[in-house]
Order: sequence, then structure tokens, then C-alpha cells
Amino acid sequence: MPRFFLDAAIHSGDVLTLPDDVARHVQVLRLNAGDTLTLFNGQGGQYAARLAEVGRRSAVVEVGEFSAVDVEPPYEITLAQGVAGGDKMDWLIEKAVELGAARFVPLATARSVVRLTGERAARRQAHWQALVQSACEQCGRNRVPAVEAPNEFMRWLEGLPAATAEGELRLMLSPRAQLPFAALPAAAPSAAVTLLIGPEGGLSPEEEDAAAARGFTALSLGPRLLRTETAGIAVLAALAARWGGW
Repeated sequence: MPRFFLDAAIHSGDVLTLPDDVARHVQVLRLNAGDTLTLFNGQGGQYAARLAEVGRRSAVVEVGEFSAVDVEPPYEITLAQGVAGGDKMDWLIEKAVELGAARFVPLATARSVVRLTGERAARRQAHWQALVQSACEQCGRNRVPAVEAPNEFMRWLEGLPAATAEGELRLMLSPRAQLPFAALPAAAPSAAVTLLIGPEGGLSPEEEDAAAARGFTALSLGPRLLRTETAGIAVLAALAARWGGW
């Protein structure tokens, strides 16, 4: 059944005119009046709905029963990712949504090739947020992860509390790390998890030291070096298997 995200309040019994972008999607899918679909607004749960009218440029739905469906993993992971070049960041964000990431923090680091500031940064943030919404429509998530505004690595790091909260876990991937993946807790932490990954060239030694001073533990994924767009996906998948996210 087609799923659509609406950035608006939804209530059973509502008759809603769909936003233009959603109406266009309805047209692309060649849906007709009487067809059923699912609506969600990122606040949890979803609504059954029926298309009441489909015009050339518009669509109206009748909202039906609410269902408290929740497919979130039993843990919350923030992916703090050094911005990758080309379309790597788009691919990474889309797949990380499917694997359960709860929040994204795009970072400019010492070795970053891509630098985002001003209007360009705002456009990329909006683009990535739209990708997140689309990925949620596809994979069945009813809570939409947030993409924070691109930030400088040291500024972001200095904004974090110096000490971790009880149960919180901060991890950074590093080829120099000694802690193997198998040494992570067998059960999901009771508090938030932050996963820090550098861009194509990785984090600099100075950045790793600064992160360690803010409570990050360097984590190894073994003897093979993974690309930045592969590393986050690999860790999220492995953690899902380890912590019951599947």
C-alpha cells in the first residue's frame, strides 16, 4: 500500500487536500479515487486513508483509522558523519534511515573535501531531510529522523557535554582503534548512542584526541579499511543484529 508523509496534523475523520508534491506522487503512481493508502506525519503511528478525489493537479483523501504501528529499534543512534563528496552522502543517509538511525549530524572536518556554508548548507540540509522522509515512506518508519544543520567538527564537539550521561555510549570509528566490535555491550544501552565517522580521509589525530576528551571511544571494524559511506552502514547493520534492531 502506498505510504505518504504529511508535515501536518492528521486526525481520523479529516478530509485533507494533499500537498502538491504528494499529489504529484499520487499521479505518478496512477492512483484513482477509491484507492487506499497510508499517511503518517512523523509523530508515531499511521493512518489508513482513501482517495476521495484525484484531479489533474490535486488529490483529496478521507482519513480513516489510526494505528499505533512502531518499527523503531530498541535504541537511539545519532550518526555524526563527516560530509562525503558526490552522491555518497545521499546514499548513506537513505540507507541509514532504513537501518534505524534516529538523527543525522553532517560535519565539516579537517580532511573534508566538501564545505557547506550559508544558503548552500541550508539547501543541502533540506535536500537530506526530504531524502529521509522518502526513505521513511519506503521502509515503513513512522518516526522521521531529523537532519541537523551542517556544522564544523570542533564547534559541534564543544557543544556536547564533557561527560557522558548514565548509559550513554559515544563511539568513533578509527583504523588506529584497539577496541574490537565484539567488545561492545551485548545489550542495547539505556541511553542515546552517538556514532562518529570521518569523511573520505578519516578524522585527523587531533580530532580523534578531541573526541576522546569528550567521551568518545575509538572502535575498530577489523583489519580492512572501509569507505566512509560503507562504514556507517556496516556498523548500523551490525548493531541491529547485536542489539535486537531487526
